Amino acid sequence: MQALVQVILPVFLVVGAGYLAAWRGWMTPGGVDGLMKFAQGIAIPMLLFLAMMRLDLAHVFDWRLLVSFYGGALSGFVAGLLGARFLFGREWEDAVAVGFICLFSNSMLLGVPITERAYGAAALAPNYIIVAFHAPLCYLIGITAMEGVKARGAGLGRTAMKALNGLWHNPLVIGIALGAAVNLSGLTLPVVVVDAVELISRAGLPAALFGLGGVLFRYRPEGDLRLIAYVVVISLALHPTITWGLGRFFALDHGPFRSAVLTAGMAPGVNAYLFADMYGRAKRIAASSVLIATALCILTAWGWMTLLG
Repeated sequence: MQALVQVILPVFLVVGAGYLAAWRGWMTPGGVDGLMKFAQGIAIPMLLFLAMMRLDLAHVFDWRLLVSFYGGALSGFVAGLLGARFLFGREWEDAVAVGFICLFSNSMLLGVPITERAYGAAALAPNYIIVAFHAPLCYLIGITAMEGVKARGAGLGRTAMKALNGLWHNPLVIGIALGAAVNLSGLTLPVVVVDAVELISRAGLPAALFGLGGVLFRYRPEGDLRLIAYVVVISLALHPTITWGLGRFFALDHGPFRSAVLTAGMAPGVNAYLFADMYGRAKRIAASSVLIATALCILTAWGWMTLLG
C-alpha cells in the first residue's frame, strides 16, 4: 500500500489534475494540444536526447531486455490482431488498429516516472533503452501491417519504405537518434548548451502527464465493451506476464527485469489512439481502452510492483 500512495498515486494525481482542468474549462482543448505539442514535440525529445547522450551504451545494452519486453509486446499485437478478427469478427483494418493498441504501452509518460519514483533515477537506464526502440519498432510494425492489409499483399516493399520514412519525422525518434550519435561520436557539447537543454527537458514529464489528463477527458467509454475489456487484459496482464516469463528464461538481471516488467504493464499510450485516428479505424476502441486502462493501471502497476518486490 505504501508503494501505491508514495510512488504511483502522485503520478496519476498529475494526470487527474489535467483531467480536472479540462473538465472545468480551465484549459481549452487548444491549450491542452499546445501543452502536449510542447511536451511530446520538444521537451521529451530533449529528455531522450540527454538520456541517450549520457548512457554507457556498451554497459546497459542487453539483448535479453529487448527480447523480453518486445517479445511480450509482439505477443500482445498478435493476440489483439487475431482476437479482433476471429473472436470479434472485425475487419482486418480494425484488427490491425486493435493489435497496435495492445502493442503500444505507455513506456515514456507512465513507465519512466513510475520507475523513477519507485527505484530512483539510477534505475532508468533500461527504461531508456526500451524507449529508444519503442516508437520506431511499434510504428514500423503497425504501419507496415496496416498498409499491407490495405494493399492486400501488394507493394509491401514500398509500404515498408513509407513506414521507415515516416519515422524520421517523429520528434522522439529524432531526439533518440541525435543523442545516440553524440554518444557514439565522443563529441562534448558546450556546458551552456547542455544546461539549456536540461532546463527544457525537466518540464517534459510533468507537462506531458498533465496534458495526458486533458487529452483523456475527451475520451468517452462507449460501445464494443467486450473488445475493450479484451484489449485492457492484454495490455495490463498478458504483455507483462510474457515479459516476466521471457526475462526469467533468459536470466535477465534484476534491474532490467524490473524495468521491463513494470513498463510492459503500463496502459496503452495516447499514440494508440493517434494511430487509430490516422487510419480512421477502431477509434472508439482505442480511446476507451486508453482511458480505462490508464485508470486501472493505478492498481495493476501497484500489483506488479508488489510482485517484483
